[in-house]
Amino acid sequence: MLARSTIRALRTRGSASPRPLPQASRAFSSLDLIPDEPVRPSVVTDKVPGPKGVAASAEIDAIQDARTHVVVPNYELSKGNYLVDADGNVLLDVFAQISSIALGYNVPALLEMARSDEFVKAAMNRPALGSFPPIQWASWLKTGLLTVAPKGLDQLVTTLCGSSANETAFKCSFMAYRQRERGSPEVAFTKEEMDSCMLNHSPGSPQLSVLSFKSGFHGRLFGSLSATRSKAIHKIDIPAFDWPCAPFPELRYPLSEYVAENEAEEKRCLEEYEQILTESKTTRPVAAVIIEPILSEGGDKHASNSFFRSLRLIAKKHGAFFIVDEVQTGVGATGTFWAHEKWGLQEGEEPDFVTFSKKMQAAGVFHKKETRPNAPYRNYNTWMGDPIRILQAREMLKLIKENDLVSHTAQTGALLTSSFESLFTSSGAAGKVSNFRGQGEGTYLAWDMASPQMRDHFLGKMRLNGVQIGGCGEQAVRLRPMLTFGEKHAEVLVGTVEKVLTEL
Repeated sequence: MLARSTIRALRTRGSASPRPLPQASRAFSSLDLIPDEPVRPSVVTDKVPGPKGVAASAEIDAIQDARTHVVVPNYELSKGNYLVDADGNVLLDVFAQISSIALGYNVPALLEMARSDEFVKAAMNRPALGSFPPIQWASWLKTGLLTVAPKGLDQLVTTLCGSSANETAFKCSFMAYRQRERGSPEVAFTKEEMDSCMLNHSPGSPQLSVLSFKSGFHGRLFGSLSATRSKAIHKIDIPAFDWPCAPFPELRYPLSEYVAENEAEEKRCLEEYEQILTESKTTRPVAAVIIEPILSEGGDKHASNSFFRSLRLIAKKHGAFFIVDEVQTGVGATGTFWAHEKWGLQEGEEPDFVTFSKKMQAAGVFHKKETRPNAPYRNYNTWMGDPIRILQAREMLKLIKENDLVSHTAQTGALLTSSFESLFTSSGAAGKVSNFRGQGEGTYLAWDMASPQMRDHFLGKMRLNGVQIGGCGEQAVRLRPMLTFGEKHAEVLVGTVEKVLTEL
């Protein structure tokens, strides 16, 4: 628990009194990895962003659209779980660059690795990896990313970002689907196929599709955007592939009070999903199904483990490859390294592809050997990722394992869940908060505010009180802290939420 002197120090403008949590069962502290991390938030301006942040955004806006800016940080001064902005405000960051920072800002061990000759030379001699990989490439992958390869997936394609990881998985699926139709990877392409693909016509450009789900988000490139169903603003005015969209369950909370209703809702969605797969075979066959373990940008939407296992088995039954998009849920955020580990998939039921990015800092696709393209240059671009991100990921994975940070995140999530459940049933939250969810998913927690306007007002007041927190969907608040987020941070977070709720 916090010392009394520290609690008194937190009772300053810009930070709420910490709300005591149950004692954690292990002793990891973010100070183990970031010894100079701030002990509390500090807000020194009347608004966040303050005048220097507003001016910095205005300067950027002259050359690049700044309308999506939240704050303009000073990354040189940011430490651990605390983000410092242009005005010197110190904010507890539980959004982590849209769930993209695993360990924190300016972690000494990572800075030390970045100063090594290995890292510097990899940065300054960036290779076209598909054609000119460094001699250490296999070793870097085997000692880094491949140490966390999902069960059953021993192949890896590195990419530049989450969107390109999903696009790569789509391409692999289409190629493997057609290869399976031809009966053998040794069957040569026909002249008609080669000629027609240059005109974007069939049979060389087949009428295949990717099935995604309502409220899902898979990226902003053309294929990934066609599979994205979260917000219209992402898609409006952009030509899209005519790909099917299946319903995703709209669960009712608390889950324990709506067991029968939620089972019926999941059954309805599964039946419609299978019907789409069946009917598509005569029009635009579904080569792949893509799903997030938690539909994140669409509002942190959940479903049961049995629902996801059924999705996988139904896809397999209909010959569609199965892509699990772990761009946001991967790397320990949900209390297991990969969120889909909780689904109970048996041998032979593993996904065909698992995509990743964000907290890994590197990006790519894990897949099975049978989905490797049958010819070179079919999954290829100049960079195919970046060696320095592979080295960064390798060092982060080492630190995650040494400090058992996935288990730490699961335990911290249990503490947060207990405290928020108590807070959200109090009179101060009545009529303001509903649908608290994510229990059992580490720190991957969310809740809905009474309206979109209240949600946005809440986020702004949280920043003014020293906590950078994010939203998703129409009116959801989501937590995306770093893996080093622990009990002391949780006390500040919950206390600040309590304070802001009473002020709304």
